[in-house]
Amino acid sequence: MKRLMTAAIAATALLLGGCGGGDEPKAQPAASASGAAFPASAGGVTLDRRPERIVSLAPTATEMLFAIDAGPQVVAVDDQSTYPADAPRSDLSGFKPNAEAIAAKNPDLVVISDDLNKIVDQLTKLKIPVLLTPAAQKLEDSYAEIRQLGTLTGHATEANALVERMGTDIDKIVKGVPPRSAPLSYYYELDPTYYTVTSQTFVGSIFAKFGLTNVADGAKTAYPQLSQEALIAADPDMIFLADGKCCAQSAATVRARKGWAGVTAVKTGQVIALDDDIASRWGPRVVDLVRAVADAVAKAP
Repeated sequence: MKRLMTAAIAATALLLGGCGGGDEPKAQPAASASGAAFPASAGGVTLDRRPERIVSLAPTATEMLFAIDAGPQVVAVDDQSTYPADAPRSDLSGFKPNAEAIAAKNPDLVVISDDLNKIVDQLTKLKIPVLLTPAAQKLEDSYAEIRQLGTLTGHATEANALVERMGTDIDKIVKGVPPRSAPLSYYYELDPTYYTVTSQTFVGSIFAKFGLTNVADGAKTAYPQLSQEALIAADPDMIFLADGKCCAQSAATVRARKGWAGVTAVKTGQVIALDDDIASRWGPRVVDLVRAVADAVAKAP
């Protein structure tokens, strides 16, 4: 109904524009169901009309699209897009993208987070628009990608509202944690082989909001692999596990590791299991990650 009303208004405007004199009526920009004008440009992509067959090959982008009410325009998502549950999950892969398989979905916009297999060039040759939404390094990057998707899908209003809501919620959560006289140290586990993150990553920037000290800072890379000996010696006050789903890690498995029973975080019960998916994505549910960290910090002795 809204689309019909929009079309009727546009037609009326053209008729009225031609009644006042001999000038030809000016062409009006196309409008989306939410009133956004097209052509629209964002992230190096320009679309002449609102996309109605979007393919998302990035779990975070999938969450963003549904959060800004662009879900009905999404016809397929990759095999790793587990949220929301009603997303049209397929066997498409974001890690090994196949141009022919993607093109078979007849998309008018493809969203990716990595240009693997030179998929951008392949799809461009097929005249399929591609938006690259790389992993965010800070919250502002996440907000920018949400706005880009909002512009290109005709949901700029919803995107801006989501960004404002996320920022407000995160600020409120962080401010709600009582300050500590001394900062707590933490270890963030990506997998049981001790790969972790430093404060230079998106996740690290979230933890920094709480004044936590990362035991991996000072490493040569943003995603270093630490040794078990180094971690035990660092004696973190808190341990956050982002490998519960993938690798079945828990407070019990950490305690069972040789030499770990004496680590402060283990002794005080400060081994916190996070949701792997939420912890690895930089979309709307980052608010849930912030809340989980805030709860853990507030309860820490």
